[in-house]
Amino acid sequence: MKISKEENSATLIARIKRLESLNTLSKHECIVQGVLDAIDANELEVHSSLPSVNNMIHYLGYARETFSKAYRDLIAHGVVESKNRKGYFVVSNNTQMKQKVAVVLYAYDTFQDTLVSELRSNLPEEVSVDLFFHHNNMETFEDIFNRIQGKYTVYIVAPIENKASVQLLRSISPSKLLIIDRLLDLGDEYSYIAQEFENSTYKVFEQLYPKIKKYREIIFYFRENTAEPNEIKNAFLKFLDKYQIKGHIEKQYKPGNLEKDTLYFTIHNPELYLMLKDICKKMEIRKGPGDSFS
Repeated sequence: MKISKEENSATLIARIKRLESLNTLSKHECIVQGVLDAIDANELEVHSSLPSVNNMIHYLGYARETFSKAYRDLIAHGVVESKNRKGYFVVSNNTQMKQKVAVVLYAYDTFQDTLVSELRSNLPEEVSVDLFFHHNNMETFEDIFNRIQGKYTVYIVAPIENKASVQLLRSISPSKLLIIDRLLDLGDEYSYIAQEFENSTYKVFEQLYPKIKKYREIIFYFRENTAEPNEIKNAFLKFLDKYQIKGHIEKQYKPGNLEKDTLYFTIHNPELYLMLKDICKKMEIRKGPGDSFS
């Protein structure tokens, strides 16, 4: 016999009250465990609706944030889902509440692959890791964010540096979010493992200045609105200005355009490959029959 919504609510509230009487769980834990116990006992089935936060407040008297936090935790573990303006619904009977980690990165490359491989190898087997790439595209980032928000235990994000990205990321609890690679300041309560690009790049330019000044010009290939850090571009322009060196920025290298006495700077591996290929071609042209290069 199908259990009515009212019966679901009454049974769940009774379970939560019994857990509360044990005095070993916090109110938030009583709600979460009550829902899980009700699912295990088939009192709540997949697609069953949970009582609204207002109803829970009426019958149990807890603070609104206590219920909201409990429901968010159930959503993060994939047991419950929030449907806009319709309430909360059971979407899984897997009450083991497997931990889920969402990793949102710029794009696939060797560095990102190493990072994810190390993460997976150092986490317990029961923790799943899902990987997403936003390619420094805000529309893609928002689409990913809307699909994963509230469905993971932890979010590890290489952010896009703009106000819209800040606003989205601040909607995640600081305890569940780790910002990596680029420093996007969300406040002191958030955690970061970020690279410092501008000062370190500038110091390298200064160290190389005795060699750089021998060249007629320096060209830096840099693409705006990509995964390449803007801080490196800033360091390059600052260096040119301070040391009065002739140089400029171009979007990309065009094969066959290598010039003598010009220094080329790129952080894009495919571009570096094209340059090396051109160098090899020039060497082949200069090499006569029987000649060799060491």
